[in-house]
Amino acid sequence: MVAELVRGQNHPLSQVRLEIRVSAGRPVVAAATLGDESGRIHGVEWVAHPGAPTLPGLEVSRQAAADHRLAVDLDAMPAAVHRVDVLLALPPGTGGPVSFGSLSAPFVAVTGLDGSEVASYTITGLDAESAVVALELYRRQGAWKVRAVGQGYAGGLAELLTDQGLPQAHQVAAAVDEAVAHGVARSVPAPPSRTADGDRSRQAAASALGADQSGSPYGAQQGGAQPHQGGHSAGGPYGAVQNPQGVPADPDATQPPPTASPGGPIDYSHPRRRNGAPPPPPPAAPPAQPGRPAPPVAGDATGWSMEERLYNQVWGMFEDLARTTAAYRSAVDFADTRMERELDQVLSDPRSRIGGQGDAAREAAQTRRVQLVDQAREALERDLVQLGAEADVVEPALPVSFARWDNPVWHAYRVPMEMPMALRLGDLHLPESDPLRIPMLVRLPLERGLWIDSGRPGSFDGAFIDSHELRRLAMESAVAHVARLLAVHPADEFTVHVVDPAGSGAGELAPLVQSGVLAAPPAQGAAGVAAVLGRLTERVDLVQMAMRGGAADSLPPGFDISQQLLVVNDFPHGFDDRAVTQLRYLADEGPAVGVHLMLVADREDADGYGPLLDPLWRGLLRLTPVAEDHLADPWVGHAWTYEPALVPSGSQVLQQVLAQVANARTKY
Repeated sequence: MVAELVRGQNHPLSQVRLEIRVSAGRPVVAAATLGDESGRIHGVEWVAHPGAPTLPGLEVSRQAAADHRLAVDLDAMPAAVHRVDVLLALPPGTGGPVSFGSLSAPFVAVTGLDGSEVASYTITGLDAESAVVALELYRRQGAWKVRAVGQGYAGGLAELLTDQGLPQAHQVAAAVDEAVAHGVARSVPAPPSRTADGDRSRQAAASALGADQSGSPYGAQQGGAQPHQGGHSAGGPYGAVQNPQGVPADPDATQPPPTASPGGPIDYSHPRRRNGAPPPPPPAAPPAQPGRPAPPVAGDATGWSMEERLYNQVWGMFEDLARTTAAYRSAVDFADTRMERELDQVLSDPRSRIGGQGDAAREAAQTRRVQLVDQAREALERDLVQLGAEADVVEPALPVSFARWDNPVWHAYRVPMEMPMALRLGDLHLPESDPLRIPMLVRLPLERGLWIDSGRPGSFDGAFIDSHELRRLAMESAVAHVARLLAVHPADEFTVHVVDPAGSGAGELAPLVQSGVLAAPPAQGAAGVAAVLGRLTERVDLVQMAMRGGAADSLPPGFDISQQLLVVNDFPHGFDDRAVTQLRYLADEGPAVGVHLMLVADREDADGYGPLLDPLWRGLLRLTPVAEDHLADPWVGHAWTYEPALVPSGSQVLQQVLAQVANARTKY
């Protein structure tokens, strides 16, 4: 199976003789550097480029070209080499593009010598960069892996090599330019495309009793349960998630992809794709054994990238579970209704109330109900086994932004270079499907604020939780959400402000404060509340005016254009009427201009404001610090149990991730 990597993701290499295939749509220079165990380049003899294309175990192209094949033999690498970085750079002085932002996204693939792809990576998110580290092959404990890097440099190849610690970086960059200038560009045939097996189709759960008996709402609303494709319908349990729309088929696949001229519109499509063409098909599942369903495959849904495929697959699993559970519940309701109707008929006849005739009729009605329910349960169990097997392969393959805190992917965490498409806020499940859990994903940037409900004390999982403990858990849950938001954004693109008027959340906020990832220490007291709200309100006003006037470049010098998150603990403590009005304004207008709200509060504490705050509560996505049934899907209205994404007890993963985020922020 081909691993379609996203930035920062790695994949093991089972072969030692490989090709690195590059497709960029326009001529680029391909080079490679060798690094020791600490990643240091020992000298110019550790750099393969068009002027010196061959090193032990490595050969690169001699010219700039739209397509390249780099040969790699990992067994032939010197023992001191532990890392091979594949570099792409734009050749200067050709009158062509000066940055990757004006090109189609470059595509790199690691293949076997027979052309079979092992892993691939589409380098997106580039703008003014003219050189980029595309892939990294690295040796860890005797085994080789490939990692998608995608680190760009606006200063070109010289800046890239300088960043890698090469003292002669400018001389090597000049040698590359000279070699390319005297070379003749040639084109290497593009790697063979994968066989298109078509989009994966899921068979939505049908009623075990048949459409004429189950009374399923799908029979009335949708004309029966229909299979859905890998690209799933929009929506989520709270109606805030919008999936990417399908792209129509290409009417003229023989036309070459358009190229962007300087100053013109940019075509971000992959050079091997055609404008308007559908995304490549998902990986084919292994053949099924006779009488058994096909084994599930991670990424088995439509999408341009593995991240998008996994996102669509997760929501497909959510829809499947919702529908198969609806079919089961409809079947049970039908069986109960049918038994009651039969019993009513028996009891309506006075003759059947006396003697054994009535008892026999009642027993027969109950037997038929048990048979119908057992039949429905068998169908449900069959679907749950298949969904459980899919969850077992999908969960380990999820990227950091989708993964649970106990997923090993966090141990290889690196601060990303671009924002992901979605974020995991917790897990969802239904009573009939325990212990199956479906990740709850929400699209980024956040379209709604988050409300961590610290009220409603009671018994959870057999233990009574008082109001004080529930508030502590709510703040702990909020910190976990904040840490995840910080972790999945680039270091300079997400800023967090905290308002804790009474200082009651100091203990839970300690990881954020001690790591130094906050914009400032948590604001306390009414004065602190007013100062933070005033700054963020002014920011929203300025950005709105700039957007409406079409003058984004008129913002003040040094203006922080990153996404902003305001975390408020113990609302409405420390808030006067003006502060409450500002908070409502931020909740309503902030998301559109990059200001988001996370409220940790008990709604009953704000009862004194009456209906004034009803729009605020309705506009926020309510989450809980403990498992609770309070989210409904948009299809059949199931009450899903939400479980927050908490850090496992005793784990240091949160502190380790925050330390990396803080370290990356100091570089900006």
